[in-house]
Amino acid sequence: MSAPEAAKVEAVPRTSWREAMAVYCQPRVLIVMLLGFSSGLPLALSGSTLLVWMRESGVDLGTIGLFALVGTPYTLKFLWAPLTDALHVPILTRLLGRRRGWLVFSQILLIVAIILLALTDPARSPFYVALGALLVATTSATQDIVVDAFRVESLPESEQAAGMASYVAAYRIGALLSTAGALFLVSAFQGTGLPRLSAWMWGYIAMAAFVLIGMIAALIATEPEQSHRAEQTTSGETALTRVTRAAAGAFSEFLTRKDAIAVLVFVVLFKFTDAFSGTMTAPFVIDLGFSRNDYAAIVKGVGLAATLTGGFAGGFLANRYSLATSLWIGGLLQAVANLSFSWLALAGVNQWALAFAITAENFTSAIGTVMFVAYLSALCKSPLHTATQYALLTALAAVGRTYLSSGAGYVAKATGWPLFFAICMLVAVPSLMVLAWLQRRGHFETLGKSA
Repeated sequence: MSAPEAAKVEAVPRTSWREAMAVYCQPRVLIVMLLGFSSGLPLALSGSTLLVWMRESGVDLGTIGLFALVGTPYTLKFLWAPLTDALHVPILTRLLGRRRGWLVFSQILLIVAIILLALTDPARSPFYVALGALLVATTSATQDIVVDAFRVESLPESEQAAGMASYVAAYRIGALLSTAGALFLVSAFQGTGLPRLSAWMWGYIAMAAFVLIGMIAALIATEPEQSHRAEQTTSGETALTRVTRAAAGAFSEFLTRKDAIAVLVFVVLFKFTDAFSGTMTAPFVIDLGFSRNDYAAIVKGVGLAATLTGGFAGGFLANRYSLATSLWIGGLLQAVANLSFSWLALAGVNQWALAFAITAENFTSAIGTVMFVAYLSALCKSPLHTATQYALLTALAAVGRTYLSSGAGYVAKATGWPLFFAICMLVAVPSLMVLAWLQRRGHFETLGKSA
């Protein structure tokens, strides 16, 4: 590291644990945490939890497999993100403001969609189940768009890391509630004597009620000042003009920045090491000789605890160090963690070794996620199209997870498990090279005083 860069790192205020905890108690951070819970809740209701319901109802595996397609809205949400940046929701926008109006609107739609899904019968009408699941995924993705924009615009720079850590932790808790929590609830309803279909219906209705937590958070929150200024800027424009500005501006404003292409490459590659190894983690564990229950118990128990701890640790580190330094820490940790699986492959069927590997993976991945999302948030500067730009960047980040990782199985088959996970560590090198190049080019100096 050069002397100027070292001086810049030292210039970042050092944050104690007490000061860091105080940041987590700020009202804006707590609001973001509650919105994170609301964002994590619906994902499984149109995914894994729904598939359990369908299988219990006797739906064939071929039909169940096709239901993976209902997750498409999460990958295409950038297509309608400009609408949330540009259009007003009748009555709600006037009463609550642009971001909060869209938040409450999307949450109302989400509650309705979950209830409609609850009223279907997978055994008799899988088509209507698919339609209901698609509605849940679409309204959930819309809520995600607005929550991301609200978080970026409402939190000052000093609270962004804490806000993201709280969001990640609450998101995982919401997801756990809609998976294990929903299944336990359905079993409890059945235990009272309700038929299975009725038990599932009331289980889903209970999940819909939990969305009210996010709605209450939106109602008591304060509209971001950046959103107010954006509204004043576009107050005299037509709806079509505002939508066009949001869609076109999100692209043009970003692509005219210095080193824009390198930034986009970095966005694609930073979490690639996680995605490449994560694709094969479950098959590896089963192939090694562990039971399905062993894996599930450790992932849901130890893995969740490691994720929550890693998220808050990431928030502390991001507050303590510059954004560039934080990305180096997150990038290196999530890469080196792959070696724990290489060690597990050599250790064989060992519960403690599995617990250590899962803990290392989840802990470091959560740290990397907090750093990465803090970076994405710093890239979204204009309140005129925050939602659109953030949705575009997250869709681009999914390229590594969805497409570049598709060949992981062939690599594992050709190399064997110990070497495969060593390769997973090495695939992080290109992203770190781009990070070093961007740092030398002064990229992070343009993103804020702590970058």
